[in-house]
Amino acid sequence: MGTQAVTDGLVIRDYNVGEADRFLTLLTRKYGAIRASARGARRIKSGVSTGTQLLCHADFTLFKGREKYIIDEATPLTLFMGIRAELEKLALAQYFCELEDFLAPKEEEAELFLRLILNALALLEAGKHPSMQIKAAFEMRLLAISGYMPDLVACAGCGTYEADGMVLLPRSGVFLCASCAAREQVSPGECTALSRGALAALRHTAYADFARLFSFSLPEQTLKSFAAASEQYLLATLERSFQTLEFYHSLFVDR
Repeated sequence: MGTQAVTDGLVIRDYNVGEADRFLTLLTRKYGAIRASARGARRIKSGVSTGTQLLCHADFTLFKGREKYIIDEATPLTLFMGIRAELEKLALAQYFCELEDFLAPKEEEAELFLRLILNALALLEAGKHPSMQIKAAFEMRLLAISGYMPDLVACAGCGTYEADGMVLLPRSGVFLCASCAAREQVSPGECTALSRGALAALRHTAYADFARLFSFSLPEQTLKSFAAASEQYLLATLERSFQTLEFYHSLFVDR
């Protein structure tokens, strides 16, 4: 049938095929994002039914064919049932999955990518951190490990480390102090305002040790500034929109 592969991974995308099969995208530790077929997974008595559901973290035994992987075994490790029970959390988790599907390496080791989303999902399920904070931290660190780290060391114009009135230029991935932004005639539509706290949060999520990535707290307005900067930088850098992000935002339209 092909070469056997054993790894843990997270189901980040799934859709039904035929009467009983599933076709999946798995974010695996050893092989990155891969496409895999789960034959008969929708049958009640299937041995891989639970382990091949969206957002399930499982140990997989796979066989690699010429065009795709075939799942032979799927032993669930974490189901994230608390996320599935709340629409907002589920929508945000699906956004994380879509980002990983777009950015994670294919057919190569993806330890950091898998670790990042598993940690983010665990915190989202626990509900002890604001969802906005988890989202922004996830976006910034995912961009950083994907090779899109912004230059947050100092003002790109004069080298100022920190000051009031700084702005982020999402398209170029640099920030400017108020004086340099005025001198270069940066328009409001080209930049995102950064408070000192928001800039510190951007630096933390881009540069901090992984174990400390989500370990911080911010006042509400600072958190909103940080989240806006993170999202705008991501969308400008990747030059595309994401349906899951649009759906997530639609849940807050009437609030």
